[in-house]
Amino acid sequence: MTNNCNFCGKDKSEVEKLIVNADVSICNECVNLCHGILESESKSAEYRTRHEDFFDPIKIKNFLDKKIIGQEHTKKVVSVAIAGHYKRVISNSIYEKANIMMVGPTGSGKTMIAKAVAKYLDVPMVIADATSITESGYVGDDVESVIARLLHVADFDVERAQNGIVFLDEIDKIGRKSESASITRDVSGEGVQQALLKMVEGTVVRVPPQGGRKHPEQTTIDVDTSNILFIASGAFVGLEDIVNRRNHTMNIGFANTSNHTVNHNIIPQDLVHFGMIPEFVGRFPVISKLESLELEDLVAIMSKVDNNIVDQISSYFAIDNIELEFEHQVLEDVAQASIDLGTGARGLRNTLESRMLDAMFNIKEIKKN
Repeated sequence: MTNNCNFCGKDKSEVEKLIVNADVSICNECVNLCHGILESESKSAEYRTRHEDFFDPIKIKNFLDKKIIGQEHTKKVVSVAIAGHYKRVISNSIYEKANIMMVGPTGSGKTMIAKAVAKYLDVPMVIADATSITESGYVGDDVESVIARLLHVADFDVERAQNGIVFLDEIDKIGRKSESASITRDVSGEGVQQALLKMVEGTVVRVPPQGGRKHPEQTTIDVDTSNILFIASGAFVGLEDIVNRRNHTMNIGFANTSNHTVNHNIIPQDLVHFGMIPEFVGRFPVISKLESLELEDLVAIMSKVDNNIVDQISSYFAIDNIELEFEHQVLEDVAQASIDLGTGARGLRNTLESRMLDAMFNIKEIKKN
């Protein structure tokens, strides 16, 4: 009979309990450790089984279809990227972190796609305007403040925050003005891209619990960004000319036929030519281009998607027992106005409510009649 644990080697006097049989001894501490390992593996297996269907790209896209009109290719790209990213998180696979770069005009649905993804996954999400971020030491928000906001949205649940989503809007506005290196200080452009690199790739960020910038004596909370999904978006005005020039160069020397289709896919080099630094572009392996929405797409956004504008305005009148119906031509006129203004889906609500202003203001008089 031994008086030592065969697993950790501790003497019987050093532990609370030593379980002994004819050949093997094990202490209570090693029993608890083994129990914890088995329980953790069991929960992990249960989690993977429960989420096997949840991370099916088809199911993700079906959910996005209820929220987003059009942009079929981007919804498919995003669904595959999301499934791959969170499968990687729960299985610790070697699959590369699938940060997403969305390129498209104002009002094409970039922010709505990100919001829909966060809702599907039930994870915290923050939207940060890249133009408000500056390098550390300058007036403005530093990159760490973005993670501080995410932690706040997650009610300071570090684990939830570490699996959340950061949406970096207007990312094209922090592109450098030219591809050549500059000796001048650019506190909200290339320098911000450099500052974002480690955070986007994955690092431990020390977040002040009260927000704001850190100071040496302040207590901080460590947040690992390795599993945070970063989605960047921007209009990238002028990028299409860069893509067209590349396509034109590639087509020199080849006969042009009536059946020839130009490839308008965006490649990382196009973003570098635009002004994004190669290291930053490399942190976003998934790049998708969104198209301008057509008139019927905008009509469908107003009337077909979940919680659409028409239903919202109708519910406003329904409170006073007034039934409201919109003729299709009215919705087409509103959609055309947004197209003419170049605001896309973003201007639909404002335009429609402007036209309904008098009716909404005089709703009590309408009810009497």
